[in-house]
Amino acid sequence: MSSITFIGAGNMARTIGTRAIAGGNTVEIMARDQSKADALAKALGSGTTTGTWGAVPAGDIVITAVLYAGVVSTVAAYGDALAGKTIVDISNPFNAAFDGLAHSEPTSIAQEVAKVAPADAKVFKAFNTIFRGVLENGRPDVFFAGDDPQAQADVAAFIESLGLRPMHVGGLKMAHWLEGAGVLTVGLAGNGVGHGNFALGVGEVNG
Repeated sequence: MSSITFIGAGNMARTIGTRAIAGGNTVEIMARDQSKADALAKALGSGTTTGTWGAVPAGDIVITAVLYAGVVSTVAAYGDALAGKTIVDISNPFNAAFDGLAHSEPTSIAQEVAKVAPADAKVFKAFNTIFRGVLENGRPDVFFAGDDPQAQADVAAFIESLGLRPMHVGGLKMAHWLEGAGVLTVGLAGNGVGHGNFALGVGEVNG
């Protein structure tokens, strides 16, 4: 199993952390507010630990569970503490109307993270196309993007440990389109589907 550090102690850290513990992974929580990290670690139980904000994370896989506007600055602040780590960005940079992306350039939060992360860190995008309620209760496909083959295998194994199906969509440049898929998911929830109890997925057709 994997060793995972969450930077952030909010709802997504709780949701993914719960599945991670159930899947036999070791989990560490880091947060600017140490009391929130302590509270989440206690809630998750099963040996979940806490670390000091900005210190070297214990996990080989580091999930940045913070709002999109703080992801790049958080990674930059950690600096060399993230050397050699696999960094997974799960954020959605929605605009104010939730019908587009907050950035106008053909980039992504994950690609911007790669610019400030240590040179030997591996950056991935994952989990951003799944509503939290579905992640809590369902078994959705998890689309993820990133370049390094070994880290890709490690991220896929972690996703499988959660009882979910990993679907690699390509290199890190595809993170931009995963963010677009996040917008698509919100659009479907507010229109054609009409609720958030669904997930995008892959169904194979034999013809």
